[in-house]
Amino acid sequence: MDSTPHGAAVTAAGFGLKGPRGWAFRNIDLTAGPGSLIAVQGPSGSGRTCLLLALTGRMKPAEGTAEVGGLPLPKKMAAVRAVSALAHVPGVAELDPALTVGEHLRERALLQGRFGGSLRALLRPRRERRAEARALVDGALEAAGLDPESLPKGIRTSVRDLERLEALRLSVALALVGGPRLLAVDDTDLKLSDEERAAAWAMLRGLAAAGTTVLAVCSEPPEGGKALGEELVLVRTGDRPAPAPDSTAPTTPVTPTTPVTSTDTADPIDPADPVEPADPIDPAGPTDAADTAVEGGSRPADDGRAEGHDDEEGAVDAFAETGRA
Repeated sequence: MDSTPHGAAVTAAGFGLKGPRGWAFRNIDLTAGPGSLIAVQGPSGSGRTCLLLALTGRMKPAEGTAEVGGLPLPKKMAAVRAVSALAHVPGVAELDPALTVGEHLRERALLQGRFGGSLRALLRPRRERRAEARALVDGALEAAGLDPESLPKGIRTSVRDLERLEALRLSVALALVGGPRLLAVDDTDLKLSDEERAAAWAMLRGLAAAGTTVLAVCSEPPEGGKALGEELVLVRTGDRPAPAPDSTAPTTPVTPTTPVTSTDTADPIDPADPVEPADPIDPAGPTDAADTAVEGGSRPADDGRAEGHDDEEGAVDAFAETGRA
């Protein structure tokens, strides 16, 4: 089954993405059913965020195949974006520290009402549209485990005053307003204590148990996935085996030779003789790495920053529609 009303199956085979400085990731194999919790583990700079953006239709892969809810990538990137949502991707889909929690929620509800429904839905009475938007927001907050009344200033609390786990819950709630079948969360366990990390994974487990497929980038995967009755799929980035030697290349046997002893003496080097300088290396010389095109335009996949933290910085220019993630 490719998808359910709440979740989408995710598959990949030999999946890879290449940028101006080489491969961000490659050789990714993945099979996850609807409602799975997919943990993407790897060191910073190993292409975790690029993989997250590629599987949600925000970056174009360079090799291999992948499908999300039966939609092939990269052929159906726009359709995959429509059924997926991003949460807490630095530089791509992140919170504005100057806004309050209520302002973020109202903005997201307005965007959902304007772009997430049909024309007929826009023509309904204002009271019905407001009631529906309120129900969507309340449901998303409950699923993310965020109670605005528990915040220091309630719904008027600024994002800059939120704790790390509270900000993560708000990001997830905003992404859930659109009812995605694939939820992608970046830096799930970054700067969290052990207790907060357990609470974050419990939230994501609950979303997966409710049917939404969850793709979460992490440094350490959650423990006890099978024991809790969920389908936990672990994907590791950064494991890049060395290429195998070409067995079809002809080999030339080496014939041992007898060393020859010469009685000639080389001319001594005169320190006063000029030395020919070596040809300088042009740092701007051509490279073999191909650019990665993004849906809607041609732009580097990681802006030349596929390595280092981070791959999040390299992913900034790859996402053109932040408000509709």
